[in-house]
Amino acid sequence: MVAEMSMSMRAGSSNYLEKHPDRRISIFQNSYIVGITLAAGIGGLLFGYDTGVISGALLYIKEDFDQVKNSYFLQVPGTWRWMLGIAGSPAVVQLFFMIFLPESPRWLYFKNRKEAAANVMAKIYPSPRLEDEIEILESHLAKEQENKVKVKYSDVFKLKEIRAAFICGAGLQAFQQLTGISIVLYYSPIIIQLAGFRSNEAALFLSLIVSGLNAGGTILGIYLIDVSGRKKLTLGSLSGVTVALIILSVACSVIGQGNSSQVYAWLAIVGLALYIIFFAPGMGPVPWAVNSEIYPEEYRGLCGGMSATVNWVCSVIMSISFLSVVDAIGLGGSFMILLGVSVVAIVFVILYMPETKGLTFEEVSNIWMDRAYGKDRNQESHVA
Repeated sequence: MVAEMSMSMRAGSSNYLEKHPDRRISIFQNSYIVGITLAAGIGGLLFGYDTGVISGALLYIKEDFDQVKNSYFLQVPGTWRWMLGIAGSPAVVQLFFMIFLPESPRWLYFKNRKEAAANVMAKIYPSPRLEDEIEILESHLAKEQENKVKVKYSDVFKLKEIRAAFICGAGLQAFQQLTGISIVLYYSPIIIQLAGFRSNEAALFLSLIVSGLNAGGTILGIYLIDVSGRKKLTLGSLSGVTVALIILSVACSVIGQGNSSQVYAWLAIVGLALYIIFFAPGMGPVPWAVNSEIYPEEYRGLCGGMSATVNWVCSVIMSISFLSVVDAIGLGGSFMILLGVSVVAIVFVILYMPETKGLTFEEVSNIWMDRAYGKDRNQESHVA
């Protein structure tokens, strides 16, 4: 174990890897990290948004495709029930893979199973970084036992620093949905038809392209999130989404006034594609990544769960209200509302979201403390 390490040199500090570049972990060459990523992510990979969109679209346009219409699957009574029920199969696959997942080394260490924790960490870190990481775990354990607190739901709103972090995390999750991503993914065939492409076959084909762009953009986000930083990536993503929504609003408004020119129909498709291209790398993964980084350890599970609830509540609201809003004010007007929300989201990110790239949990926690009480604070936490 390293004997004397200054705070700026420790494994738990943000500039540790700058001082020890030889101890950087190559993610794709680390079998442990690849394994847990596969096991944890396979559910979303196999039955995420795109699978549902494509499955629903195939049922929607089955009359235009003889192969789909005459398939055995669609001859079974209650087809849509089978479509929903078959999503359980990937869940079984995920459950199988998760059987082989080891416990978190941090959890093992805090449960006083230090040997087991060291064995797991040895699969992640080579020596000498392994010894550095064990040392930082030991210091965190001592600090937690010294400052152990009982977490309550009310603390999220009473403690100024926790409330500030939650507003940021829940706000990002809300804007992820309120800027319209669930609408674009769920209703892309209908949006394309409303934009002027009357053929079900054309609508399906173009919606599959949209889904493909979403998958490709998400993969790009894996790279960009650590290269450009969370805040810059989010602002760039929302700026692109805003431009895309301007294009969609104008094109769909013109089409809604009776202009049947294919130019505006294709302009709407370009806007739809740009929306996905800009949304997927930034506003897709960033809210989830930031919510895993901004809360103190004792509040991480509670606040993360509450923020995720905000996300899904907003998703339901958007999904069930979209077609009614379109009927009331038209497709162009609906996109104008989303445009207004995206502008508000940009302002929110500028004002409330800190840059967490390369920071430790302790350093992020200090950001919220400084915002809550100022840099000359003498107390650790106060009730508002």
